[in-house]
Amino acid sequence: MAYWLLEELLRLRVNAFMPKLDVYDRLGKVVYQKELSEEFVSAPINESVVHKCVVAYLANQRRGTASAKVRSEVKGSGRKLYRQKGTGRARVGDAKSPIRVGGGVAFGPRPRSFRMNLPKKVRRLGMKSMLADVFQTGYYRLVQDFSMEVPKTQELVQFLDSLNLEGKTLIVLGDYNPNIYLSARNIRGVNSCTWDLLNTYEILWHDNIVVMESAADKLEKKYTN
Repeated sequence: MAYWLLEELLRLRVNAFMPKLDVYDRLGKVVYQKELSEEFVSAPINESVVHKCVVAYLANQRRGTASAKVRSEVKGSGRKLYRQKGTGRARVGDAKSPIRVGGGVAFGPRPRSFRMNLPKKVRRLGMKSMLADVFQTGYYRLVQDFSMEVPKTQELVQFLDSLNLEGKTLIVLGDYNPNIYLSARNIRGVNSCTWDLLNTYEILWHDNIVVMESAADKLEKKYTN
């Protein structure tokens, strides 16, 4: 078989399994379909890895600054309150004892780090699973890239309304656009981020994901082996 013919057959075979996704314009109308690789869209979903990624993300957001004073840090005299024997009462030390009002705290919280480090392959698999889940469940809108000359919240509201989305929405940008960011932050339940700052928790927390076409291309390139 000729080499060029074999290449053509392989190309047709790959294209036959490439899912076609609707692409919307700023008016909320489907303008054409975009092909994304089967490996990217229909990847298996590993729920246990997604859970680990979410737990690690939330743990890494904790500052770990909670602190209570122990008896050595409480201000007060170190004098023994009364003599050890002969009073008929329980023996006692100074007023900074944890069992007395105004004393230190026993086993209270101390500053600590809650940081959890996951292997790079685990984080990658979690993101790949969540992106596949978004495309398989249909809680997404793939839209043409657009920019805004000035921040205009009303324009962004009209755009999102045209997509018929309900609930919390995340707009994933191919490149940082300050005007879209400033417009989105004025809308309750709407957030935006660039494709490289996307994480497993943000995808899971939002009800809908609006993905710019350039962001989809970059995500496909990164999470397709």
